[in-house]
Order: sequence, then C-alpha cells, then structure tokens
Amino acid sequence: MPPEDALTTTLRGTPAKPDETAAVSGNAITEAATITEAAAVAQALMSNLTSVVRGAGEACRLATTAVLAGGHLLIDDVPGVGKTMLAKAVATSIGTVAARIQGHPDILPSDITGVSVYNEATTDWEFRPGPVFSHVVLFDELNRTPPRSQAALLETMEERQVSVDGRSWPLPVPHLVLATQNPIEQAGTYPLVESQMDRFLLATKLGYPDAATEAELALRRGAEQDLAQLEAATSPPALADAQAAVARVVVQAPVADYAVALVRASRSLASVRLGASPRAAIALLAAARANAVIEGRDYVTPGDVKLLAPPVLGHRLVMLEAGNSVEQGAEAVRALVGAVPSPRP
Repeated sequence: MPPEDALTTTLRGTPAKPDETAAVSGNAITEAATITEAAAVAQALMSNLTSVVRGAGEACRLATTAVLAGGHLLIDDVPGVGKTMLAKAVATSIGTVAARIQGHPDILPSDITGVSVYNEATTDWEFRPGPVFSHVVLFDELNRTPPRSQAALLETMEERQVSVDGRSWPLPVPHLVLATQNPIEQAGTYPLVESQMDRFLLATKLGYPDAATEAELALRRGAEQDLAQLEAATSPPALADAQAAVARVVVQAPVADYAVALVRASRSLASVRLGASPRAAIALLAAARANAVIEGRDYVTPGDVKLLAPPVLGHRLVMLEAGNSVEQGAEAVRALVGAVPSPRP
C-alpha cells in the first residue's frame, strides 16, 4: 500500500493536545482498525440508523459515510420527516448522547462554545465548556441562528478546537456536527454563508416515506420507541480507530484527478455564481474513502466519486437563481457527473 499522501494527513485533522484540557477533550485516537473492522462498524451503524429512521435508506447511508469520514452533516429538509431523530440515532449508535443546541435569534456564541467565569475560591478565571464539547452535536435549525453565533462554529468544525480569551481547547475525538435546516420556511432565518456551508462534508435530505411506512409511523406515533430500544453499535474510541482506517484507503492518481476535474468543472457551470473550492476535492475523496469501506474495499473507484459528488459538492455551489440552493446544486452536480469523463475502473 502506498504511503499516506497530503490528503490523508489533512483528513486526520488536528490531534488533541496532551495538556490539562484532556478531561474536556475526551478520547484520543489510538490504534487504527483494519478495513474489515471498519466495514463492520459501518454496517452496524447503518443497520441501527435504518431501524429508527425508516424509509430513508439513502440518508442513513450518507450519515454513516459522514461519521466514518469524520465529517459534518447538514440535513436540509422540511419539518417532521425525522431530521432530529436521525441525529439522535447517530449519537446513540456510537455510544454517546447528542448535545442539542436549538437555533433561535437570541442565541449567543458563548451559549455554543462556552464561557470563562470568575471563581472566587481560586481568584482565577475558569473556562466552562459549552455543548459543542461533545462527540455528537445536534444543532437544530441552524439557519435560525444569527450570523454572529453561526460563526462560533467555523473554528470548531474545521480546526476541532475552541479559542476563548487567548487560549484554545481541543474538542473530543471523534467530533461530529449534525445540523438541520428547513429549506421552505425563511421567515426569521439567516442563510448560512458560503464558508459555513463549506464546513459540511455532506448535505442530504430525508424526504417523505412511502405510504406503508408513513402509516406504520402514524400507528406507532413515530419512532421514539425504536430510538429508546436502540443499542450502541460502536464506541467513540472504536469509531476513531475506524476513521483512521478510512483515512488509509488508497486513492489512485486517475481517481483523484477525476475528483478534481469535477470540482474544477463546477466553477464553469452557467447556472453557478461560485463553484466548489479546493476543500471540496479533499472532502469528496474523504467521502469516497468512507464509501469504499462501507463496500468492504481498501481502494476508491470512480463509482465512489460519482456516487458522492452530488451530496458533497451540491451545497457548496452558489447558484444564480434563488430557491433551495442545496437541491439545485445537487442537480447541477448530477448533470456534471454525466458530462465529465471518468477513468475506467
């Protein structure tokens, strides 16, 4: 197997600092799992999610992809289809509890990251970590949060740390932000800026279930009972090991060139005002690596790139026409995948 390249190094992120913040930072990555072990974790995760969020197999698979790749997930869909349920199922499946943040116009950055308070006993300032110091953060209706507070997530999602009063505290490993937003109701919302959208590895929607599934959910009053009975499929340390295995999946040069070609072609689309950034190519290969592991492979194929291109690139495009930019961007990328020649598998 070839040595790890710069992309692999980038995907690993910033390791936790071995200082007095260890109690806050949580588990650190230990020894990487094998591809077979990582694939078993993936299948267990996906089985858990589909048992709770029924009729949304594609969204559950993409959520599993994001978890394995160590990236963040944006769920862009209408109310009542199971967005929050999916996020809770992800947290339970990896053996933790999601720290829930409800987006609203009055939320402050310190409500997310934490704040320094004065301790009279020690006559010193102490940092009190906020809900973002969790393995899984559920940020419900992120677009109802004002820009100042949205910006509090920029550092946490990219650098996996929080900086307050001139000091930085590393976040737990692994760390996943699952954010939801409603693409229809725009009253009282603040659209996510391009840099914020670029932090999300994937964007997906759940959609409406089929008639039989919807009838079953109505009779059972939702999936709360399924969630209550859900057991952990893995643990944070085991998941961190699986993520390290995913980062070692081989990407041959022609496949990487194909991913870059898709990203570069997105910048020339007539319907797009701003195309995907170089970070998008890194994200696309990260998601493709995770999909390869889900399939039980230790190498990426052009098919992995084609499959993941719409959910990875779509939300990163700034469209010329107003509307649901996430869905419009995904449609534009699907057309792009059909137009850009791919290497032979």
